[in-house]
Amino acid sequence: MAKSTAVLTIGEAARRCGLATSTLRFYEERGLISSVRSAGNQRLYHRTALRQISVIRVAQSLGLTLNEIGEALAELPEGRTPNKRDWERLSRKWRANLDARIEQLQRMRENLTACIGCGCLSLKSCALHNPDDRFAASGTGPRILLDPSAETE
Repeated sequence: MAKSTAVLTIGEAARRCGLATSTLRFYEERGLISSVRSAGNQRLYHRTALRQISVIRVAQSLGLTLNEIGEALAELPEGRTPNKRDWERLSRKWRANLDARIEQLQRMRENLTACIGCGCLSLKSCALHNPDDRFAASGTGPRILLDPSAETE
C-alpha cells in the first residue's frame, strides 16, 4: 500500500523545513500552522504547511515577531497557504517596518563609535549626547539612537 503524500508527519515536516519538531509544535500552539491527528494521535501536516512554515521562517529572519507574522497570515482568505500575490502584499506591508529598522541600524552604526568612544558607555550620564539627562522624559533606553526625532545639540 502506497504512503499518502498529501500529509507529512511532524518529523517529516520538521526535516523538510530544517526545524526541530518542538518548533512546529510551538508554531501550532501560536496558531501559525495547523495539523490534523492520525488515528494514533500523531500530528499530520498537509504539504501546504511547508510553504506556511517557509513564510514564517523568512519573516522571522527579517526580524518580524510571531505576533506580526500571525496577524499577517490571519488576513489570508480562509487561512490559505500564501501564494506569490499574497507574499507580495505581505512584503509590501512589512516594508515600512523593515525600512524603519534599517534606518535605526544605520543610525546606530554611525553613532556607535562616538557614543562609546569616550568610554563612559552611558547615554544617561554622557555630557556630550545627553547633558543633564534631558532625554529621561522620552522613555527608557538609548533614546538618541532609537528615536530619530530626539533632539541633539
